[in-house]
Amino acid sequence: MSQPASIPSAAPAPPTRAPLWRTLLVLGRVSNLPTVWSNCMAAWILGGGGNNNLLRLCLGASLLYIGGMFLNDACDVWFDVRHRRERPIPAGHIDVRTVWALGIALLGGGFVLLATMNRTTAVLALLLVTCIVLYDYLHKEMEHAPVLMAGCRFFLFLAAASAGGEGVTGLAVWSAVALFCYIVGLSYIARKESVPGLIRYWPCLLLLIPVALAFLVNAGESRPGALILMAILALWILRSIRTTFWSTPRNIGRTVSSLLAGIVLVDLLAVAHVPRETGLIFIACFVTALIAQRFIPAT
Repeated sequence: MSQPASIPSAAPAPPTRAPLWRTLLVLGRVSNLPTVWSNCMAAWILGGGGNNNLLRLCLGASLLYIGGMFLNDACDVWFDVRHRRERPIPAGHIDVRTVWALGIALLGGGFVLLATMNRTTAVLALLLVTCIVLYDYLHKEMEHAPVLMAGCRFFLFLAAASAGGEGVTGLAVWSAVALFCYIVGLSYIARKESVPGLIRYWPCLLLLIPVALAFLVNAGESRPGALILMAILALWILRSIRTTFWSTPRNIGRTVSSLLAGIVLVDLLAVAHVPRETGLIFIACFVTALIAQRFIPAT
């Protein structure tokens, strides 16, 4: 009696390809865009405001941010294949050559929008683009890459301030330095998200530099409101780092995402003197960032 023919096993189903629109949103980490807009708005206010450059600033900065994130993934393919296979390129959702092309085009478009405002903004925009490219190429190989990451936000802040009616003021520079310190602290924590290792406490001190600056520069009528915002930011930082330092298992990704949204609070604290209506715009950016992170990963 002949044996029945064996039924061939079914081939494994190919991985589901994400829609292109979602792939682009994930590549660009667009949930962080509200923090870019708040950077521009705070710096522009400190630079005197008084013109119609804010919308153009936000658009140019958004293109630079998204373009930088695209190039970040293009440069990190070798790392993501080993450690983050869920990222769009190693997951097969988009070709790396397409990401390179889009990233370069977005960087170019953002630079043109900023550089055509005035000479100072053009120089600062060039420094910003240089910092973005250096970070994308070097950050996986460079121990102190968080300094480059923070430099990107530093030059963005100064570029936005230079587009205001008064240009780069002293307070704008000090606020950019405080933001720089916050980003350095955040980025040192973020470096441990994909690769396990010892996480030190000292970066947390850098996260509090904006609070210290606000305490020094706000006096008189602006002091009570600034004290409230200082307390809010300090409590948000403590809430954010709790999942990394005082939770088991630790969740560094949640800490980093929360601290990224907190950039908006840093910006609001830098302009604690603004009218309540303007402050509500910053709060809207903060809430938008938190909501967007539920759908698009911030890291």
